[in-house]
Amino acid sequence: MTSRLDVHTLALEAAGVAIRLAMKVPAPLKPVADQAIRSAASVPANLAEGHSRTGRDRTHLWRIAYGSAKEVDIHLTLLAAAGAINRSQADEALESFDRVRAMTWRLLHPAD
Repeated sequence: MTSRLDVHTLALEAAGVAIRLAMKVPAPLKPVADQAIRSAASVPANLAEGHSRTGRDRTHLWRIAYGSAKEVDIHLTLLAAAGAINRSQADEALESFDRVRAMTWRLLHPAD
């Protein structure tokens, strides 16, 4: 089983890439970039908070992290499609968040 620390480390790295990309977005798309920043930051924060909880609290926070990782994908994909961020850098972040989701899914469903 993947360690919880591994998913948190990967989530921090992916969030850092996403935030750096979003910070460079021009004014007309700033609301989308701001949402990307919030959702990217939410992933490692909820993974970390969930790690310190038990039972339903833990599961709830990990589900939020999973959902936020999905949300980042939409924002980065939109910003890349609009030409506001570099497509290859966005793809790197998208791949990392996909791995974060897979690892988080395994935390949520250890018997699957």
